[in-house]
Amino acid sequence: MRLLLLASLRAQTGNATTAARIQSHLHAAGHICVLRDAFMYESPTEIANLTSTDKFDAALAIHLYKAGRLLQGSRIPFGIIFGGTDVNEDVKCEEKHRVMGAVLGEARFAVAFTVKMKELAAAEWPDARKKIYVQTQGIKTTPSETFDWYRFLQNADIPPDTASLHVFLLICGLRRVKDPLYLVEVFSDWHRRDPSVHLCIIGPAVDPLFTSEVKEKVKRAPGVHLLQEMPQDDLHAAMKRCFAVVNSSISEGMSAAILEAMDLDIPVLARNIPGNAAIINHKETGLLFSNPQEFVVLSRSLMNDPIMEREIVTRAKDYVKKHHSWESERKAYQNLVLRLQ
Repeated sequence: MRLLLLASLRAQTGNATTAARIQSHLHAAGHICVLRDAFMYESPTEIANLTSTDKFDAALAIHLYKAGRLLQGSRIPFGIIFGGTDVNEDVKCEEKHRVMGAVLGEARFAVAFTVKMKELAAAEWPDARKKIYVQTQGIKTTPSETFDWYRFLQNADIPPDTASLHVFLLICGLRRVKDPLYLVEVFSDWHRRDPSVHLCIIGPAVDPLFTSEVKEKVKRAPGVHLLQEMPQDDLHAAMKRCFAVVNSSISEGMSAAILEAMDLDIPVLARNIPGNAAIINHKETGLLFSNPQEFVVLSRSLMNDPIMEREIVTRAKDYVKKHHSWESERKAYQNLVLRLQ
């Protein structure tokens, strides 16, 4: 089959890496899968022209509203993959809710990353329950062997000779829903008392206006550093060298960065929201915090208790192996697209 895959393809974002992974799965089964950035199109008519001109047999879309709306009334069959904002944010808007319901009604199948996400969607659109499948994200990490950690520290203006350096990485696209400023103030206060701790925020400028706000705040926050996005293999290598990976999002579908850290034997501290709590068992496979002050308390306990740290990363690695198999995800998508024939 010749398949169109619509998604937000901004480089080094979760959507883009998920799209590339699904493309790889489908190519391996002998299909042709063409990625297109949903933000390059404004209406279903444009996509209808594209699918007709380029002779696509079927389509997939990541995000029910952002990409799925472009497939409304499609002449070709399609499937949908839920994004976190679909069920956490967009359902609150009456017009988006209506559009998403219509798209879901036309889709041959829909994929939710978690049982919780499926249940939230089924509560909004009960008629679609039977066509929603649960398939967690598959994880495969590929750390670069040539990554230069000291160059990374220099780029972040972190003195590499700081005694017992503890670098925390917050990996996210710079937009409000990821809330990268949530911990900046408390972390900076902590750094003033303990210069060994540093927070690096890494990710693309998804929202230019908000990015300016982040840059201004970070400039005035000692111990907090803002770095541009980097290739995935370099990012995985940086994660392997850091002390912990942090997630401070207001809303998440399923954070690939959290799962990748678990796979790389790096502890995770994440904001206690449903998307994060779905993949982290507090003090078992990671640490969940409910406010910035609790983040610092939990971070210190992790720094001072190497046995707890070792137990958490061991259990987290086992969890990813069991529940986020890349091979299982590959088989699932290869089977699902057969429903589009």
